[in-house]
Amino acid sequence: MWDYPLTRAEIFLYLENKYGQNDFDEALDHLLNSKQIFYFDKFYSLKNDYMVAVKRNKANKKAAELIVKAKEIGAFLVKFPFVRGIAISGSLSKNCAYDNSDIDFFIITAGNRLWLARTFMHMFKKLTFLVGKQHNYCMNYYIDEASLQIVEKNIYTAIEVATIIPVEGDATFENFYKANAWNSDFLPNKCMRLATANPLKKHWYKSFIEVLFNNSFGSWLDNTLMGITAGRWNKKTEQKKLNMRGTVMSMAANKHFAKPSPENFQHKLIERYRLKVSGLLEQSEDRVAQ
Repeated sequence: MWDYPLTRAEIFLYLENKYGQNDFDEALDHLLNSKQIFYFDKFYSLKNDYMVAVKRNKANKKAAELIVKAKEIGAFLVKFPFVRGIAISGSLSKNCAYDNSDIDFFIITAGNRLWLARTFMHMFKKLTFLVGKQHNYCMNYYIDEASLQIVEKNIYTAIEVATIIPVEGDATFENFYKANAWNSDFLPNKCMRLATANPLKKHWYKSFIEVLFNNSFGSWLDNTLMGITAGRWNKKTEQKKLNMRGTVMSMAANKHFAKPSPENFQHKLIERYRLKVSGLLEQSEDRVAQ
């Protein structure tokens, strides 16, 4: 946290309050002149260390390479039954990647068919382990068209919503952004990405499988798969099983979403963020007092 320097435009876009450009420019220049922040290359940083800019440029270069690959993978994943939208998420959506970075995807499915879609996709992912490509297919957040609004509304989820990069399903993501207009309460200067995704194309085998499961049997199977998967994940969480990165495996799930459990990392991260901000405010007040 705080190791990733930002451009002037990024600082402005991710402020939690609405400001005029002149007020913003004056405030930023004041912080720079009083050495509360530092400027390297084209980036502003809280750390007086030029290496933060070097590391960011390297991370941006790697991200540009992975985004090309992620778009190709997204074009493949959208062909799975009941998939209506694919977006790049995680650190890659913030234009940051390293040699061991995963490619994370945010996926929107047809209403009430999330668990069928997820099962089809994760059956395929099992095969990627055989060739060591599993890190390119991190499909870790699903919602469906019946419930597009993100349940948790905080600065963390606001940034996640604002930074995902839609690659497939343009109309789907327009509806997603409309359903999550609350985002502007946290990031009033940031506009949502629109019309960046490819329109959905028809594929005969996808349509054929969807017809087979667009009935009461499909509804029953979707509910059954949800129960099986949620039960399995609850058991992993209770046993405190770790994933390959050493993090406790947990997932929040219901009929309309499947996602990493917010209690596992989101709440802890927000608390760290608040403590860091409080520390910065105290340092600033001390400077004023002196």
